[in-house]
Amino acid sequence: MAELSSWPSDPELNEIREVISKMANVDKEKVRVVVSPYRICPLGAHIDHQGGTVSAMTINRGILLGFVPSDSNQVVIRSGQFQGEVKLRVDEIQQPRQITKTKDENLEEVSSGLQEQCNWGRYARGAIYALQSRGNILSKGIIGYINGSEDLDSSGLSSSAAVGVAYLLALEYANNLVISPTENIEYDRLIENEYLGLKNGIMDQSAILLSSHGCLMCMNCKTKDYKLVYQPKLLECKESEQPEATKILLALSGLKQALTNNPGYNKRVAECQESARILLEASGDYKAESILSNVEPEVYEAHKHKLEPNLAKRAEHYFSENMRVMKGVEAWTMGKLKDFGMLISDSGRSSIQNYECGSEPLIQLYEILLRAPGVLGARFCGAGFRGCCLGFVEADQATEAASFVRSEYLKFQPQLASQISKDRAVLICESGDCARVI
Repeated sequence: MAELSSWPSDPELNEIREVISKMANVDKEKVRVVVSPYRICPLGAHIDHQGGTVSAMTINRGILLGFVPSDSNQVVIRSGQFQGEVKLRVDEIQQPRQITKTKDENLEEVSSGLQEQCNWGRYARGAIYALQSRGNILSKGIIGYINGSEDLDSSGLSSSAAVGVAYLLALEYANNLVISPTENIEYDRLIENEYLGLKNGIMDQSAILLSSHGCLMCMNCKTKDYKLVYQPKLLECKESEQPEATKILLALSGLKQALTNNPGYNKRVAECQESARILLEASGDYKAESILSNVEPEVYEAHKHKLEPNLAKRAEHYFSENMRVMKGVEAWTMGKLKDFGMLISDSGRSSIQNYECGSEPLIQLYEILLRAPGVLGARFCGAGFRGCCLGFVEADQATEAASFVRSEYLKFQPQLASQISKDRAVLICESGDCARVI
């Protein structure tokens, strides 16, 4: 059970600076590093694409991209995870991919080992595309080396958004572009939705770009309004018999690829849209966009009986999850972390029963976490077909809980559990900061 210390550590930064120093033949002091953290979504699963309200925070693990601006328009990148070297020019016109895939299907392709040589460079090309498409002039490339936290590249922690954000920040730094975090949320959306053709919302990149240590980031995905919600002081927690401190458990399943060839994410998005259309038309509204955030709760209650079973489940998940986010933000603000944890578990249950996602190993991990000592709540990281589950745990019981989860999972999934090193099967981590250049 590994407890994640301060990230990035000095040895990690020094290693990346050494690599770039040799690649570019420059002093280490000239090397910049983009720190682009992974994110978790305690509440607000699968509703961002419907304009719902979500909550998120980053963790102290993620993507590190060391770089120096090049003396020309050339981009040269190497990776700690993939072989080969990506070379391109920032003045090349990048064309969007023609195939529409879900984020998880795309990431599965990237991590399958069947990808073309240097196919991992698509996110660098996507970043150039996003910046070009909004009229930014790029004249300088970068010489870079990108690396992700060990064992977490297919974990449901949104490594794809972290990679996209990292390339954006590096290219912007090299070209002296002053871009706000909210603008970069849009740029990363362009990478994923337009360039790569993925149907996903903006929660991932919003969390990565807006989070702050110890805060819960809450965003309305329709209006793009957001706020950072701080926890109350420890004294107030003591008086209310709430946990004084919490940690985040990441329980790895050992699954790097989805157990199903068709997770059906695009289908679920379409089902949400269809349920919205039926509910809106039932209320006499034929003009509003068919997304569930345009359906008032009272309209849903009045007409939900008109939805066939699958559509009814998707709508129920949306409206119940949106309400859980509201209640969760209130609980977090008041220091009622036990209530916050219960809502996380309810979210996990709705993802399984109403949104109908999750594979057997991940569902088992979710149920094990619910039984672990000190765990206040648990849910999938991502959709639960691969990767890991998160647990919201009392800090003083985190080590005991991690040991319990590892031993119990070994009983249910001995083959998968044996593929993970013992000290990394369940990670203990904390909230992190937003993406930045150091």
